Amino acid sequence: MSNTVLFEVGLEELPARFIDDALIQLEEKTKEWLDDLRLPYETIATMSTPRRLTVKIEGLPEKQPDIEEVAKGPAKKIAFDEQGKWTKAAIGFAKGQGKSVEDIYFKELKGTEYVHINKFIEGEATKNLLDQFKDVILSLNFPKNMRWGDKQLRYVRPIRWLIALYGDEVIPFSISGVQTGKTTFGHRFLGKQVAVDHADNYEKILKEQFVIADVMLRKEMIAAQIEKLAQDKGWEVLVDEDLLNEVTHLVEYPTVFYGAYSADFLVVPEEALITSMKEHQRYFPVRSREGELLPYFVAVRNGDEKHLDNVARGNEKVLKARLADARFFYEEDQKAPIEQSLEKLSRMVFQEDLGTIADKVQRTVKLADAVSEHLQLDKTTKKHVTRTAEICKFDLVTHMVDEFPELQGIMGEKYARIFGEDDVVATAINEHYMPRQANGMLPETVAGTIVSIADKLDTIVGCFSIGIIPSGSQDPYGLRRSAIGILQMLDKQAWDIRLETLVSTALSMNVKLGLTNRTEKEIAEDLKEFFHIRASYLLREEGVASDIVEAVLAEGIQHVPFTKEKAKLLAAKRNDEAFKSTHEALGRVLNLAKKTNVEKVDKALFENETEHDLFEKYQNISPVYEDALLKHDAVKALETLGTLAEPIHAFFDQTMVMAEDEQLRENRLGLLNLIAKEVYAFADLNAVQWKQQF
Repeated sequence: MSNTVLFEVGLEELPARFIDDALIQLEEKTKEWLDDLRLPYETIATMSTPRRLTVKIEGLPEKQPDIEEVAKGPAKKIAFDEQGKWTKAAIGFAKGQGKSVEDIYFKELKGTEYVHINKFIEGEATKNLLDQFKDVILSLNFPKNMRWGDKQLRYVRPIRWLIALYGDEVIPFSISGVQTGKTTFGHRFLGKQVAVDHADNYEKILKEQFVIADVMLRKEMIAAQIEKLAQDKGWEVLVDEDLLNEVTHLVEYPTVFYGAYSADFLVVPEEALITSMKEHQRYFPVRSREGELLPYFVAVRNGDEKHLDNVARGNEKVLKARLADARFFYEEDQKAPIEQSLEKLSRMVFQEDLGTIADKVQRTVKLADAVSEHLQLDKTTKKHVTRTAEICKFDLVTHMVDEFPELQGIMGEKYARIFGEDDVVATAINEHYMPRQANGMLPETVAGTIVSIADKLDTIVGCFSIGIIPSGSQDPYGLRRSAIGILQMLDKQAWDIRLETLVSTALSMNVKLGLTNRTEKEIAEDLKEFFHIRASYLLREEGVASDIVEAVLAEGIQHVPFTKEKAKLLAAKRNDEAFKSTHEALGRVLNLAKKTNVEKVDKALFENETEHDLFEKYQNISPVYEDALLKHDAVKALETLGTLAEPIHAFFDQTMVMAEDEQLRENRLGLLNLIAKEVYAFADLNAVQWKQQF
């Protein structure tokens, strides 16, 4: 016979953003708890509303499974003394197993007899174990906890009631003075206090009290109601998944309704209107089937359909005030020209040791111009890059961005066009914040990409220069995301520029400006490791194995798309038997080259033809190989290196590299070292775990 167990923690309103993680923890910790108790189960279901966290366990047995096991003790020779009596070791072992020496038998293992005892452990009744779930409840972690009244417990919100049921029996325990029972509470206004007579009836009883406990069911109800409303009205409702999830966690009994606002507000950029509706009011914006923003909104009430007209009017009144503020901000911002806004940036601190936003802008301009020069851009594009960098942050002092920080860049683009800036510059102002989140959109324009890289690089190098380095989950300036964004942009644009060149340029500038409190070498090493980790992550995300990642990054990240191309090529060669001879030859070269720092060769010291042949082949292929590297042609580069395989094998067959004569030895190692440098320019082939079948 199996039973259902129910635990409900009744709380004051939970922050919606805490609930998803709490449910994940609740399920995982419940599974671990049951496993530790050796209690099998059929299903675990977690539920929640703003006022409760619940777990329902179905298919529990009435008792733990019995255990039959064999306990192994000391060797037979230790179990008996010289008189053939049981030793203390044997007696103690038996007692420790809850048995006597009469239960001992011997079994041979690898030629030696050992003491053994058969143990039978009877499973305990399930209901006697369930009060331990208290520990699971108390083990849940939340971003913020609180203490209430004179209680010592710190928890996410005050605990108001507890249900703990084994079928229809109460599981007795208490937390912070709250005793478990059968009583729960329905909807705050539509429901009432009610008893759950049996764990199986929990959801049904709550539904009668206007509470939908199943999160996914509530979410589906909201989505279905929105879809029906949209079909009835001929609308397209902008259902953002994050907002839908948040709203689901804000209500216990969802009812969708709609409201309207004055079309006069549509003069405000739709991004501001949508942000105001979504971020401040948790409303879903509405578009026409043709994609035009309409003066309506869709919202979700925590209740039934009664008096929805009154609810809609109340929400319309609140939204009107919000949108009036947005329109006021929009109109006021247009009264202050860009240059006036730029002056205010000198009064906004970016970071205490790195100066103001205006200082940051100046550094961004210098970095952006340096990239433009390196890429040898045309005059017009350079002009666009410089102007974008100069004014990229001006919208930070606008009323609109002050009210809606998430609109930075977006409003910059809008205002730049109003103030007569070039369309390319206006677009690039918005783009320089991209990517805004992991795997977000990347800039399309050259100007937007360069200024985005320059801005992010300045932040990263600046922070590292003064010792602000991400650790654990601490990354207040979003440096990890910025670094990944830089690598993604370099990959997309495929410019002939190395990451190390960009980092070095930014670091040199900070050193000259006196913005460092660490040695340049320390900063450079930390930056190298930081970007190496980010590049490794991106390559692994694309399915590149860890050993190949380390191989292609051995000499640095360099040209990002070329590094990716080399990784993909080596992944293909890993299982290519035809490549065996090449990787063996080049691998031997890399191994021996580690024994010297010599990088010169004296042909007069050659003693056999294989030395001459290898050196000549090396000289012949070097310009071809280096040209392939410059053109980022991975296939051609590796094929060219491969032509050295035969002369390398011949060289090793006929030549004693580690000769007793020091001059001969160093000359031969010098030759191998020259070749090794070329190989490392492609990858550290010895880092690859080759898998050819021989």
